[in-house]
Amino acid sequence: MAEIRLVNITKKFGDVTAVKNVTLTAADKEFIALVGPSGCGKSTTLRMIAGLEQLTGGDIYIGDKNVTQMSPRDRDIAMVFQNYALYPHMNVYKNMSFGLSLQKLPKDDIESRIDDTAGILELDGLLKRKPKELSGGQRQRVAIGRAIVRKPKVFLFDEPLSNLDAKLRVQMRGELAKLHERLQTTSVYVTHDQVEAMTLADRIVIMDQGEIMQEGPPLEVYNNPDNLFVAGFIGSPAMNFLDAGVEKENDILYVTGVGFRFTVPQELRARYMKALGREVILGIRPEHIFDGELKEPFPGAEEMRAKIEVYEPMGSQVVLRSICGKSSVVASVDPLTKARVHHDITFLVNTNKIHLFDKETEKIY
Repeated sequence: MAEIRLVNITKKFGDVTAVKNVTLTAADKEFIALVGPSGCGKSTTLRMIAGLEQLTGGDIYIGDKNVTQMSPRDRDIAMVFQNYALYPHMNVYKNMSFGLSLQKLPKDDIESRIDDTAGILELDGLLKRKPKELSGGQRQRVAIGRAIVRKPKVFLFDEPLSNLDAKLRVQMRGELAKLHERLQTTSVYVTHDQVEAMTLADRIVIMDQGEIMQEGPPLEVYNNPDNLFVAGFIGSPAMNFLDAGVEKENDILYVTGVGFRFTVPQELRARYMKALGREVILGIRPEHIFDGELKEPFPGAEEMRAKIEVYEPMGSQVVLRSICGKSSVVASVDPLTKARVHHDITFLVNTNKIHLFDKETEKIY
């Protein structure tokens, strides 16, 4: 078993609290991603698990052992860094075998492990090359291979793909997913890229200012954000936020703002009645806003008039940045749209997908 448990861990740098009372469990064989903006505490949390940062408070368990005071080498973990951290004077074979040699493993065992790992990562023909002779993607595969050969209880990844170009990043993402499926090793993955987190992890943990804002399966967090921060961080393009109020007329509940008035669908009425008479923030994702000329009306569709300010063709979709009343509204629409900059457009908004947040607490209703 290689369950990881963090119990009220805290890290302070002088007067600055980088991580604040974080409690989190990664189950055996689970792949979790710590995600959040720069400075949110995710890398510091990872470094504490690795033993590279001393805790100010709390405890860390790997399996049934309290490893809080253990050195990194005694924790049975392997870490893959953003900058690869390969030895430049050693070839690929020696980079991968160095840690095993320090453990004084038999030569046959070392060769067997490296052969197996090189086959998995398609490094067979590169074992005699030095890092300077490799591409970024090849270097990253060597860094991952060096971690795999050790057969650790836990893999820790610190933004391992951030130095790669966009196409290679997507490719490596797929390779990492297949690798986890094959090895089934408990993994903690740190990234600021929410697409990486969503596509790779069994569970994502969103952090901000040293605290966990929400955790859960990627689609659960995407569909049901707990608060304004998570709603705005997860999803690309980001969720739209509009100032609004909730009112009731003739037993119908409305969400009203400058330039729009939406009927709240029957399925959401009980939930959003709690916001009646209050100022709220309406959240709606760009993919739930359609070009009214191309989309047939559907249950829950409500009209919104806006003026297009920016037109961004993305191939499979067109991102329209517009103004409705005083609010910015971003929509991801069908590429067949005839919308043009400086022209008005009628959007169809899927009100079955709206989110209402308390304006003061920023928590969802």
